[in-house]
Parts: sequence; structure tokens; C-alpha cells
Amino acid sequence: MTEGNPKAPPSDRAEQTRKGILAAAIREFSAHGLSGARTEAIAASAGANKALLYYYFKSKKGLYEAAIEQVSKKVVENALAALDPAFSPGERLLRTALNHFDRILTQREFQSLMQQEMVRFHRDESGSIPHLFQAAFKPLMEKLQNAFDEGIRAGELCKMDWLQGMYAIFGANVFYFLSAPMIQLALPIKPFDPDALKARRVAAVEFLANALFTDRAHGAALASRVLREMPMPHIKDFQFRRKSK
Repeated sequence: MTEGNPKAPPSDRAEQTRKGILAAAIREFSAHGLSGARTEAIAASAGANKALLYYYFKSKKGLYEAAIEQVSKKVVENALAALDPAFSPGERLLRTALNHFDRILTQREFQSLMQQEMVRFHRDESGSIPHLFQAAFKPLMEKLQNAFDEGIRAGELCKMDWLQGMYAIFGANVFYFLSAPMIQLALPIKPFDPDALKARRVAAVEFLANALFTDRAHGAALASRVLREMPMPHIKDFQFRRKSK
């Protein structure tokens, strides 16, 4: 499907127009998915002629794939920063755990798009997940495995299967957010309140400091420093506050 072949806008506005369209597309696709998103709504939100969507991205699917790539790029950049080899292997893992918690907390659009893509992948409908895995997430997993292996060889980390360690880091974060609505019904607490989130964030890292490190005092000191250097995101970035009401 095409909508004509308009001339490109003046060069000094072209990139700004493209970015505006892409930002609007990310919002629309994260809210409604590929099939439910409307190109008319994207164009209106971006303040652009609908034909320009097709000029820049060729098709609705092309725009969707560009949206997936854009939100994933930010996540990967942040994750790579947490795995900087300038940090010790154990510190890399603690920073990765916090980075992952904060990603779930603040990157609503990425979370929504990835959930949709996983459903489409299981239905054999998606071409984005294999590409993303090879281009972005596979290198991240390799760096994570290297951190485990290096830390175990150096004696900083306990001997373990790195894959099980990865599940322990990410799985605990995912379960907290997935189970929060049920926990709120069963117990007199509100898991999405800022104070509860802050407490869980600290507890998750402190638990890993005790579980992963051969020297728990060293792990605790690292956890304290990492928490100090990676403060909880500002409340304006908080995506789940409305659910705790």
C-alpha cells in the first residue's frame, strides 16, 4: 500500500519530521499493536501529512519495525553501560539487575511492544524477534555470560550455571511486576507505590549481593555503592503509579 510519492520536505526539517513520525508511531503501536494501530492517528499525532509516513518508512509494517528498533536501541545502550568491563564482574551483574528493574519501571512502550512481539512470535507472525535477538540481545547475553564466567574464575562469584544466575536476576524482577496486582488483593500492601518499589529495588540487589558473591561483605559493599550511583528513576518517569490507587 502506498499513499503517493510526495517530495521530501526541506532538508533542514526532514530529520525532525521523521523523528516526530517515529515517536508518534511508538506511542500508537505500543497502545494498539500492529493490527490495531491507525496510520491516520500516527500522522495526526506527529502533525505530518499521512503520505510522509510512506515516504520515510515505505509501509505500515516498515514503520512498525522502525519503532521496534528505535525503542530497543535505547534499552540495549543502557544495558551495555551496565555491563561495562570497567566494573568488576560482580558489579556488572548488580548494575544489570538494577538496570532491568528500572527498565520495567520506566520503559512502558518497550515493554508493551516486546510483549506483543512475543505473542506474534509464538504464532509465527513476527519477523522482528529473531532479528532483534541476533543484532542486539544475543551480544548482551554473551556479555552477561562473560561476566559470570570471569567472576567465577576470579573467585568473586560463587560457582554456578550462568544461565540459572541470569534467570535469578531477571526472573525476580519480572515476577514482582507480574504478581503485584494479585499481591495487592491478597495483602494490605500496594506494590506499585513509590516507597514499595524503592524497597523492593533495594532488596533485590541486596539479595543478589548475598547470593552470588563468595565474600558477602564485598557483595554488600558493592550493592551499597551501586544503589547510591544508580538512584531510583524520578517520579515523572514512573509508569505504574496509577495502578496502585
